Amino acid sequence: MILVTGATGKIGSQVVKQLAETGVPVRALVRDPQKAGDLAGSNVELVQGDLMDPASLDRAMQGVDKLFLLSPQGGDPLQMESAAVEAAKRAGVKHIVKLAVMGTSPFSDVGFLRSHWQVEKLIERAGIAHTFLHPNHLMQHFVAVFGPTIIGTSSFFAPMKDGKVSMVDTRDIAAVAVAALTGEGHEGRTYDITGPAAISYSEAAQHLSSALGHPVMYIDVPPEAARQAIMGSGAPAFIADDVVGLYIYFSKGYGEQTTDVVSRVAGRDPIPFEQFASDFAPAFQAG
Repeated sequence: MILVTGATGKIGSQVVKQLAETGVPVRALVRDPQKAGDLAGSNVELVQGDLMDPASLDRAMQGVDKLFLLSPQGGDPLQMESAAVEAAKRAGVKHIVKLAVMGTSPFSDVGFLRSHWQVEKLIERAGIAHTFLHPNHLMQHFVAVFGPTIIGTSSFFAPMKDGKVSMVDTRDIAAVAVAALTGEGHEGRTYDITGPAAISYSEAAQHLSSALGHPVMYIDVPPEAARQAIMGSGAPAFIADDVVGLYIYFSKGYGEQTTDVVSRVAGRDPIPFEQFASDFAPAFQAG
């Protein structure tokens, strides 16, 4: 049995779907099973629980051999994932595949990247076999964050300058996760997961323009303006600081590297941004 946390999110839902397609029994941790009915299937069991509720984690871990550990965006990974690591150790889980982010490091200027590193150290100290996944910037960020302004104004805003980043589709991240959870020889590995090429936000806007059939413009803004906009949407200051810090990191070219992890581990060609734009075109259209 494989337990998937964060099962209703952009990556977790894909992991559940792709695991179910392989015929492997999957248990999906969800806060409200009635609102997660689209995850249910012949190979999928929904279990109610929360990463911040240790008792629910103990129940969810019963009979689990492997854990895909993912916490929702917008919080501190160390705070949200520590209890899951302890519950996995108590339950005798044999392998944890943890999702972090490319750039995870104790020396990062971005708070959640340091926090992910701390969780990885917890897993190592727990003595559980592990695989760490470090994906680059998500293509689906454009739907979740920029979708409303692309729909409303045919534009999107960020402090990225001309920085290029090898964005990756969540479907490819899930494919690597499934390979690590179901295959052999992935223990002790850290996989940096990228798309096939590094592109700028201006180039992304061109691909979106082609997919949508009308011009889409990227507008560079100062970091403080982006920070204020994020906080204006209701996010706390520490989240705004981390998000802007990540944009600045990318704007300096630190996200340009590409890897062969998707093809080597998942056995598939990574999805290019233009395919993502075409596949998700309806998400950028009103209604």
